[in-house]
Amino acid sequence: MKSFMKKVGCMMLSVFALYLFAGCEATMTGAVKQDTTLSGEGKRLEAEGLKYSGPEYTIGIITFKNNTRTRGLEQPATDILATLVKQAGLEPIMLTEEEMREQEKMIELQQTGAVKTGKKSAAEGFESIDFRVSGSITAYSEVEEASDVLIAQSKTQVARVQVDYGLVDIATGKRLLQKSGMGEYRKKTGGVLGFGSKSTADVGLRDGALRDALTKAMSEMIKELNSRPFQSKILMVKGKKIIFRGGERSKLEAGAKLGVYRPGEELKDPDTGRVIGREENQIGEIMFTSHQSEKISEGTVSSGTGFQAGDIVRVIK
Repeated sequence: MKSFMKKVGCMMLSVFALYLFAGCEATMTGAVKQDTTLSGEGKRLEAEGLKYSGPEYTIGIITFKNNTRTRGLEQPATDILATLVKQAGLEPIMLTEEEMREQEKMIELQQTGAVKTGKKSAAEGFESIDFRVSGSITAYSEVEEASDVLIAQSKTQVARVQVDYGLVDIATGKRLLQKSGMGEYRKKTGGVLGFGSKSTADVGLRDGALRDALTKAMSEMIKELNSRPFQSKILMVKGKKIIFRGGERSKLEAGAKLGVYRPGEELKDPDTGRVIGREENQIGEIMFTSHQSEKISEGTVSSGTGFQAGDIVRVIK
């Protein structure tokens, strides 16, 4: 009996030793995945946002500003948002703020006649952008939380970020959204008797927090876009036939009426001087007739004259 108990004791000691040395290596949870760890917004976006069935709008994404003391946040934030835009069924185009500003200035000068259009309009290759997203990272922090349970120790790294973002309708210059959102991501490391609990800098921690915040932002933008009536631009005018961006994804039905609008001068707040929109003049109506493809539709003129490429078309409810 004593011999048997001795063997059992030796076996238990061996198992404990194996556990102890195995615990010298850190165990980690919270590796960056497509979904976020805390909010579940990624799953909600997949369930709702990826069912976005409106027109294939093109979203111009201006490189985010980084207003924190932590370097290197702006490009990951911009790239993550571009990925989310693509996953939602929209088309992202990456732009710098300077590129957008120079292009808008040239278009404005050509529209006023201060600069001649020549063979190529400044709007060419740029007209396809339907909405613009810009934003800034206003706060970022990383903290470490420790816990001890008997012989086990663990540390949890927590990254938190705040992002301000805005969505602008390029055609009208109107700001559709201006919001701020928070993101958080956690990574846990653990060991035994103090071994293996060290954790090193991990860009996954940063990217997880950014993805959490931007997924929430993307959800808000998709809500806004889904709530808006169909809007696009004329591509070509052939007599009474009007060809415009739309296609099968626009879900326009035969006989649908669309107003045709021409953007006018910028509208500025007299107190702040901030542009809050653009004057619009309705110059006529067209009636949708058919889809040429997934991205192109056509209609016939119901009223008005002088339509041209770049004019806005919008469903009349």
